[in-house]
Formats: sequence, structure tokens, C-alpha cells
Amino acid sequence: MSTRPGPLEGATRPPADVPALEASVEGAHRPDPTKERPDLQHKAHAPRSVTFMVITVSDSRGPDNDRSGDVIHRLVAEAGHDVALYRVVKDDADAVERAVVEGLEHEAVQIVVLNGGTGVSRRDGTCEVVARMLDKRIDGFGEIFRALSYQQVGSAAMLSRAVGGICRGKAVFSMPGSPKAVELAMQSLILPEAGHLIFETRR
Repeated sequence: MSTRPGPLEGATRPPADVPALEASVEGAHRPDPTKERPDLQHKAHAPRSVTFMVITVSDSRGPDNDRSGDVIHRLVAEAGHDVALYRVVKDDADAVERAVVEGLEHEAVQIVVLNGGTGVSRRDGTCEVVARMLDKRIDGFGEIFRALSYQQVGSAAMLSRAVGGICRGKAVFSMPGSPKAVELAMQSLILPEAGHLIFETRR
């Protein structure tokens, strides 16, 4: 008469907690992305709130009809930052420079953003003023802005001479004056890197 074979003597079953142990071991060896991305390490230590100055350069706009200035104020507030100074100046080199210097000399201001005067008409001189004031250029700002703008307006994007950089330890950015251009530059480039920029300028 045949009998069903029983378990082998001395055989042992694996402990029930082996899968959990293996999972914990795998988690322990999971790479930390911040070790491979220095920018993430820097952003982790960057200030959460940054103070801006907003300068609108225009011969036709004022505080009451400055749509682009309003967009910047709104986006800065939504991102948890502050605006300490706001000026509307004529498209005149001396006026633009005085406004930028005011921001650079203001103790609270960390980033100065200008909108308007970046085109190629005879009155457009904001970029020249900003460029000659910079101690270090951030060429990627203008390059990436034009690449993103090309997706929206096509070949006309090449007419934008947006420029950015560091002056006296503060970040300065000059962008076109249209509300869409301002929104693109602020949301895609300036605000995501605002805290990181300030961290880098303090190192």
C-alpha cells in the first residue's frame, strides 16, 4: 500500500519576514538623486522666499494700465515671494539705469526684473543698459527664453534680446514687455530658479 511522502527531515522553511527584509535592503541601497544632482542639493538649502523689484520700461504704459507689471506681481505672490519696489519708467537709457541702481542699492531687493525695451526699434535700449551693468552674464536665460518663445510665436522670437545676469551680487533680468512673454519668462525660468539663484550668489 503506497503512502504519500512526508516532508524531508531537517528541511526548514524560510522565515516569513524574508521578503520584507529584502525590500528594506533594496530600499537602503536606492540611490539618492540629490547626490547625482548638485542643483537639487543647492535648491534644498535655497531660501524659500525672495524679494523682487519690478521695473516696467514703456513710453505708453503707466501704473494704471501696466498689464505686464500686474502679471509679474501676481506670479511673484503666487510663488510665495515679495515685491519691495515697483517703478514704471520711460524707454530712456538714463531712466532705466537709475531704476536698476535703485534696486541694486535697496537692502531687501534680491532680484530685479525689467519688462519692455528688448526689441530692435530705435527706442529699445533696455538690453544695452542691463548688459553693460552686469558683472556676470547668465546667457542661458536669453537662449532658453527665445527657444521657448519660438514655440509660441515662431521666427519672431529671434527679435527678442532678453538678457540676464548678476550685478553687485543681485540677479537682474530684462524681458519683453508683452503679458505673454512676461508670463513665459517668469513661470518657466525666473521663478523656478529664484531661490537657487540667491543661494548661488551667496556662496
